[in-house]
Amino acid sequence: MIIRKLFKFENAHIVRGCTTRRCSESIHGHSYTVELLFASDHLDRGQMVYDFGLTKLTIKELIDSFDHAITLWSGDDPEYLRDMKRWSRRWVELPVSPSAEQYARVIFLMVDLVLKNTITVNNEKNVTLSYVVVHETQTGYAQASREDAYNERMGRIDLEAIRFSDGVKEEWSDPSIWQKLLRGEKIQNPTKI
Repeated sequence: MIIRKLFKFENAHIVRGCTTRRCSESIHGHSYTVELLFASDHLDRGQMVYDFGLTKLTIKELIDSFDHAITLWSGDDPEYLRDMKRWSRRWVELPVSPSAEQYARVIFLMVDLVLKNTITVNNEKNVTLSYVVVHETQTGYAQASREDAYNERMGRIDLEAIRFSDGVKEEWSDPSIWQKLLRGEKIQNPTKI
């Protein structure tokens, strides 16, 4: 069975190297909608694949990191990166260009990491992330599967190379959650939300 959870964020970026000059040469923003599709062949004690309330914790906070932020590509001009970080309180730096395609892959890997490091408490079993769909506009989106997310031919995504500004991290319920996840520390779903 597959369930879907939607998230939204507002974000600015430049996608260097793309065909469209407006997109590749000017900072611009989008109202993104992100769909997470979870699957399982099992239902928990509440007869659910995965309680939607659980996605409002670490998963939501990580996706919300992009909201009202600028997303930067670490391969961009160092002066540009320095200036954007200087003048933006909320920024995320990725090891890949922030196209809709790469957002879908990055978010897939981030949520997959959360799922792998979560201790479940309500008999959730075999819950996996099937797809991430990132709608950049009302008419255009990118969809990533597990195969896409881990496909190095599309650009290697080193999760340890993802950087969040202090302005982003201080809004998390645990400002060190990303580092804990990268170290493989387990987090526990609450028994009641």
